[in-house]
Amino acid sequence: MTSGGSDPALDPAFDAVVLAGGGAHRLDGTDKPALEIGGATLLDRVLAACAEADRTVCVGPRRPTARPVSWTRESPAGGGPVAALASGLAHVAAPLVLVLAADLPFLDPVVVRALVRAAADGADGAVLTDADGRDQWLAACYRHAALAVGLERLRAERGALAGASLRTLLSDLELSRVPDPDGLGFDCDTWEDVRHVRRLVEDGRPDQRAAGTGSDS
Repeated sequence: MTSGGSDPALDPAFDAVVLAGGGAHRLDGTDKPALEIGGATLLDRVLAACAEADRTVCVGPRRPTARPVSWTRESPAGGGPVAALASGLAHVAAPLVLVLAADLPFLDPVVVRALVRAAADGADGAVLTDADGRDQWLAACYRHAALAVGLERLRAERGALAGASLRTLLSDLELSRVPDPDGLGFDCDTWEDVRHVRRLVEDGRPDQRAAGTGSDS
C-alpha cells in the first residue's frame, strides 16, 4: 500500500481511539499491549502509526507510552470493546475517528492515511479488509456522528453497552473498504502470533504477516 504521493499535511484532520484493555485470555491473561516487539511495546507501535492524530485517547489501564496520550476506562471495566469505544468516543471531537486495537504490530502511518482519506470520502467511514475479505473493525476510521448514532441505538435496544459485539454496532454502517493484501492489519491474539511476529521483526524481514493467517477481530 502506498501513500499515492499526496502531502500528508493536506489530509483530513482526525482523532484516534486506541482500545488497550481486554483480558487477553489466549495469552494467559498477559498485558498484551505492553508486550515488546522489536524493542517497542505493541501499544507504542500502534501509537507511532497514528501519531498524526490531533488527539489520541487510549481506553484501558494506564501504561507508560513513548508519546503523550489521554487515558480513560470503559464502564464497567471489562465491559468489552463496544463499551470501550463509547468511553473513548466521549473524549474526542473530530468528525473522523480512527479506531484501533492495541495489538497491531505492523500498522503504519501509510495505512492510517489511507483509512482516513477513504473515510473522508465515504458515508460512514472506512475499514481495513484483509486478503480473505474480512473486515478489521479495529483497524478503521469512522465518522464520529455514525458511531454516536449506532451507540445510542444499541443503548436503546440493550439498555447497556457492556457485552455488545462490534459486529452488531458496525455491520450496518455504509463503509468503504481499504484492501490490506500485505496483512499490515494483522493482530496478535496468541503466543504463536507473538513469536512469529518477533521472529519477523528481529530477523529484519518485512513487517507483515502472510495473507490469510490473521484472525477476526
